[in-house]
Amino acid sequence: MGEKELSSLLGGGFRKTSALLQLAVGSRSPGLFLLPACLSLEVSVGKATDIYAVNGTEILLPCTFSSCFGFENLRFWWSYNSSDTFKILIDGTVKNEKSDPKVKLKDDDRITLEGTTKEKMNNISILLRNLEFSDTGKYTCHVKNPKENYLQHQATIFLHVVDKLEEVDNTVTLIILAVVGGVIGLLVFILLVKKLIAFILKKTQEKKKECLVSSSGNDNTENGLPGSKAEEKPPTKV
Repeated sequence: MGEKELSSLLGGGFRKTSALLQLAVGSRSPGLFLLPACLSLEVSVGKATDIYAVNGTEILLPCTFSSCFGFENLRFWWSYNSSDTFKILIDGTVKNEKSDPKVKLKDDDRITLEGTTKEKMNNISILLRNLEFSDTGKYTCHVKNPKENYLQHQATIFLHVVDKLEEVDNTVTLIILAVVGGVIGLLVFILLVKKLIAFILKKTQEKKKECLVSSSGNDNTENGLPGSKAEEKPPTKV
């Protein structure tokens, strides 16, 4: 295959790829195509992947999802996994962006769906009441979107059920903050003292200059030097 044929083949391939991408994103400008900010389904349980709760209380397990392509008949479910147990806690669907999620299956009456998909909240969080120590384990939020060729994504949060929450000892932190604050205060004080000293020295030098000028004028007057008051002649009478 010659160089011209290879170049023509590659050029045609690039043109077809560009045309497909332009068609996919719906660009109106010829020869220009833009990629969307996000390309697929995403699920999040927040920044804290480990949470602690006291036995006998309740805890909200957060979960949100997002998709640039929208969703229809979206399926979601929460699963629980510990060292010896795996089960589906809640299973449901969301028809579209304007409808709230509907629960089809719920394993435990202590669990309620607290989220909503209206107003682009896309929230499918669950509330777990009357916690027990056996509730400790991994809770995974799953989402499957038929509109994205049944693409599935999930995020996991680990729940620790404890007898009581340990108080965080902030002594070291407070000491560090006090030391840093003291150092900053000392530096500010030194700068203020430095400026005050510079101001006093400047005023002192100005007074010395005034005294020297005054003393020089008095000496010229006493010695009758040119330009002194002693050389001045009385006005001539006419």
